[in-house]
Amino acid sequence: MASGDIFSRWQAQDGLPPSTAFAVLTRRNNHFVAGFDAAAIENLDFADVLDRKYSGGGLTLVLGWMSASAITGDVVWNAQIERHQDNIDDLDVDSLATAQAATGTTASATGELKYTTITFTNGANMDSLAIGEDFRLRITRDATNASDTMAGDAQLKSIELRET
Repeated sequence: MASGDIFSRWQAQDGLPPSTAFAVLTRRNNHFVAGFDAAAIENLDFADVLDRKYSGGGLTLVLGWMSASAITGDVVWNAQIERHQDNIDDLDVDSLATAQAATGTTASATGELKYTTITFTNGANMDSLAIGEDFRLRITRDATNASDTMAGDAQLKSIELRET
């Protein structure tokens, strides 16, 4: 595959809540969204297998999100990948790679989507994920980060994973 080719797409309802501190699935009109609180760090996990056509150029994640009520402020998003290697990784223990972060500015009206991009370089940034391996992607709103200034929930609607 080439740069820009899409490997995975998830909607909010595809998210798997971790055992604690998770974003809550809700509806906005007839759209499912995951609400990430403004006062506490919350997470949501997504699972897939890395496409066998991946050519090793790194990965780009695009988050489609909106605010529940704010029309100003920024949201700090973190993303982490956890590789599930054959006969090595114990899935009873979290082994997520270091978080990659991006800050997105809210749309000018609630209900309007914003797209924030997070890039993973090939290697440690993406937990050295290899072709055909199972993986978990964790999305977090870093609400305690001083740069996260948007009041109210950030509502995640969609995620796209493509080759960088």
